[in-house]
Amino acid sequence: MKIAGSVALITGANRGIGRHFAQQLLERGAAKVYATARRPELIDVPSVEKLQLDITDPDAVARAAAAAGDVTLLINNAGLATGQNLVTGDLAKIRLEMDTHYFGTLSVVRAFAPILARNNGGAILNVLSALSWFSYDGVNSYAAAKAAEWSLTNGVRLELTAQGTLVTGIHLGAADTDIMAGYEGPMIDPADVARAGLDGIESGKLEVLVDDWSTMIKATLANDPAKFYDTAVGA
Repeated sequence: MKIAGSVALITGANRGIGRHFAQQLLERGAAKVYATARRPELIDVPSVEKLQLDITDPDAVARAAAAAGDVTLLINNAGLATGQNLVTGDLAKIRLEMDTHYFGTLSVVRAFAPILARNNGGAILNVLSALSWFSYDGVNSYAAAKAAEWSLTNGVRLELTAQGTLVTGIHLGAADTDIMAGYEGPMIDPADVARAGLDGIESGKLEVLVDDWSTMIKATLANDPAKFYDTAVGA
């Protein structure tokens, strides 16, 4: 998969990581970039084609797919965090996170998979999280939704192999975006996330680990979870 000459569509392109994806795709020579958001008037990247898209709205997803039939690269970046736990949190907000990260992403994949097939396969990049692999008190609903999206990524990869579509998941810790407002720990530059994701696609990688935190979390998965939660998370 080459970025130069590609036709890309990014969800959640009005800010943060999505905005950097749009900018870097143009810098790398993408032929066209569809930048989508629930409020496309907030997208300020020059030279992109703006589309309205709420990934939790099936009709909006269908309209975007009808308008962007030339897409060869789909970047599923749209997301949110509501700061809910599972047992005591607001169930409506918990459902919103799952509807966005899992069902919303799946809806977009299902709409664009036939388009990618017609356009020689192309690629899908799903923006995931290190929280796909562990839970943290206060954001457990987000972790559950990202774990579901990780599993979704692995599943659609198998299903789309026959049509030649590369499906890549990118994992990161905290990035300096609006979604992390109020977080006081170290954060990575969202531009570095976009760069790592695009590099990963061009290298044909199935999984991209952006930072040391994601690499460390992934390496602990085969170990006793009690050790991880006692040391890394302090549970």
